[in-house]
Amino acid sequence: MDHLSGLAVFVRAAETRSYVGAARALGLSPSAIGKSIGRLEAKLGVRLFHRSTRSINLTEEGMQFFERCRQILEDLDDAQAALTKSIAAPRGRLRISVPAAGHRLLMPVLPSFRQAYPDVELDIDFSDRLVDVIDEGFDMVIRSGDLTDSRLYARRLCSFRFKLCGSPVYFAKNGMPMHPQDLPAHLCLRFKYPSSGKLQEWRLSEAGAELAELRVPTAMTLGSIEATLSAAIGGMGIAYLPDFVVEDAMNHQSLLTALEEYNVVDGNFWMLWPSNRYVLPKLRVWIDHLSGTLGKRGEKAT
Repeated sequence: MDHLSGLAVFVRAAETRSYVGAARALGLSPSAIGKSIGRLEAKLGVRLFHRSTRSINLTEEGMQFFERCRQILEDLDDAQAALTKSIAAPRGRLRISVPAAGHRLLMPVLPSFRQAYPDVELDIDFSDRLVDVIDEGFDMVIRSGDLTDSRLYARRLCSFRFKLCGSPVYFAKNGMPMHPQDLPAHLCLRFKYPSSGKLQEWRLSEAGAELAELRVPTAMTLGSIEATLSAAIGGMGIAYLPDFVVEDAMNHQSLLTALEEYNVVDGNFWMLWPSNRYVLPKLRVWIDHLSGTLGKRGEKAT
């Protein structure tokens, strides 16, 4: 900052061709201006001004330096003005990471956000890859499961419930399971996490306690939530999917739920963003918008 201050003194002195004029413009004394110019010349190892009792004039080296410094200070002023403008109103690019299946949750609320904040550019990565929020430059991520990064501030967004689903055609042909112990007799469509290669657990409960030794056979393994959904709708077996993924299919009766009384395990979505950064207006309005829309799903699904 001292260096920038010295450059500002030099530029103003060069523009006014006077220490007195520069002092008046900057609110300093003429002696302070002279000392600042002297320190700058000593640091650069060149004389910037020809001095006389009446005026000062730039040397050839001083003229070259003056043109560059004036441009630097103008660019700095522009940058400061742009920053002031950006923190005064929601605008700019917002990088967000959301689980692949989250598009079914997120897409319905995007039009209203875009209408309210047209100057915010949304850059959304729908992926199950566990991104490094800070190192990869994301403004915010939406995630479910355990939260382990202490560098992130977390706020609960909404809850969801997993459902066992199959098509009417499948259940008409294979029967409806009445107890989790019936699952080994059925075709089970298992989702595999692309990031780890692990199969998703089917977590069911009975009498308020989770069934710890639930045996789920695997008729088909799929590395995509959307593919698992399509396979279930196509009558290829029973799938274990979040309610927001199967909601449309259930409304159109292309999927039916099974073992509803045992299927009581909930999950949560969280919003996470760097805790060591100032929350710019573009991120603040995004967080508030999601809380005001998707946050309504916070009531337990039934």
